[in-house]
Amino acid sequence: MPGLLLGDEFPNFEADTTIGRIKFHDFLGSSWGILFSHPKDFTPVCTTELACAANISDQFKKRGVKMIALSIDSVQDHHNWSKDVMAFSSKAESSLPFPIIADDKRELSVQLGMLDPDERDKDGLPLTARCVFVIGPDKKLKLSILYPATTGRNFDELLRVIDSLQLTAQKKVATPANWKVGDKVMVIPSLSDAEAAALFPNGVTTKEMPSGKNYLRYTQP
Repeated sequence: MPGLLLGDEFPNFEADTTIGRIKFHDFLGSSWGILFSHPKDFTPVCTTELACAANISDQFKKRGVKMIALSIDSVQDHHNWSKDVMAFSSKAESSLPFPIIADDKRELSVQLGMLDPDERDKDGLPLTARCVFVIGPDKKLKLSILYPATTGRNFDELLRVIDSLQLTAQKKVATPANWKVGDKVMVIPSLSDAEAAALFPNGVTTKEMPSGKNYLRYTQP
């Protein structure tokens, strides 16, 4: 994504949303944040994604993560689309539990490198790709995932990576492939065995490898 790398401070943009005009850093406050973009309102894949996000919004809230979506249509379109989304999620009587940013001029999409050149609307303008940005309480970008407009996201995976990001922000560990909460984690290579033994009271186990190098060290967080 041009101009936005992991560890960079996320832009403190101002935008109109379904809850009014916001300044992004003020919206986040001291919370973690997730911003996920959508190609267009009233489209099939996007509707399934927003419905899924709405249904598990309490899981993000439990992790202290504020949710916000973005689509390249107007606030009024977003309000109307939200009714379809909540009906699809079988909660027609409820409101969408997070705001949607209006980006009908595509200014924010360009700034954040969100446009998908291969997917265009009826006027030939590029649609927004399915970007995911996870922002830490320090307002720095912690994770970014970029899907093409044709591929819907897996929100269970987004919760999983947030669990990993929050754990590894607090402890000197890394999470292995397919890790989930409750699994063992890996001791980071920069810690000596003595430091690891002092830091992890649950103990450290090392898996022997043909190389003889003791770099696969596990502990229970």
